[in-house]
Amino acid sequence: MPDQPANPDQKLQLEFNQWAERGEGEKMERHHLDITGKAIRLMDLRPGERVLDLGCGAGWATRLLARLVGEGPEGFGQVVGLDVSDEMIRLARASSRDFHNILYVWGSAQQIPWEENFFDKMLSVESFYYYPDQDRALSEIFRVMAPHGRIFILINLYTDNPYSLQWVDKLNVPVHVRSEAEYLDLLKRHAFENVESRRLPDDTPTPDDYQTKSFNNLEDLRAFKKIGALLLMASKPDLRTPAPGYKVY
Repeated sequence: MPDQPANPDQKLQLEFNQWAERGEGEKMERHHLDITGKAIRLMDLRPGERVLDLGCGAGWATRLLARLVGEGPEGFGQVVGLDVSDEMIRLARASSRDFHNILYVWGSAQQIPWEENFFDKMLSVESFYYYPDQDRALSEIFRVMAPHGRIFILINLYTDNPYSLQWVDKLNVPVHVRSEAEYLDLLKRHAFENVESRRLPDDTPTPDDYQTKSFNNLEDLRAFKKIGALLLMASKPDLRTPAPGYKVY
């Protein structure tokens, strides 16, 4: 029998496994540390909280989160890093051996392998626009968040930052390109509350001799960083989600 064509998650897995092999996972920390740090400060993380790092890659942001929710009056906080790339998960585990409050899971945002009503906070850095079915992903995020749980989705690719569109054609997998208003509406349609957004400029200096393959020139890169990333924020209402009619593990 002929091989079955890869499904969208398998295509993502293959692509990001190749990224892992090229060392791109580690580069993401340098590229996104400034905006991610700003997003994390807005999360108001506290010791004892349970946090999901969705699309964790090589785990650099997961470790930042783990340091902030460690042991405190409310107990020992836990961070779960989830990624569709098994190679990224392997790298994340190897780099996080000194952390006792991190668990890395290989899985898909389309069917998060975790129980309902669990996480207090969720962070997604530069991965949400890759998810083939964003509606399904938001339904899963809603399911695993605790009542009043707060989500933070950081996106560098959106139509209100036109310079970001320069690298869409350079990607080997399809992506969603939406506006800020469209994303806010999407969150509201999935019953999230307190939906809001914020622009986070990247204040990292761009040297004159910096080489870029993603932008037409350095001036476009600087303009892209000045406009900044889009941070989406929302809360799950005060309700508990019942178990789904499918197996999540």
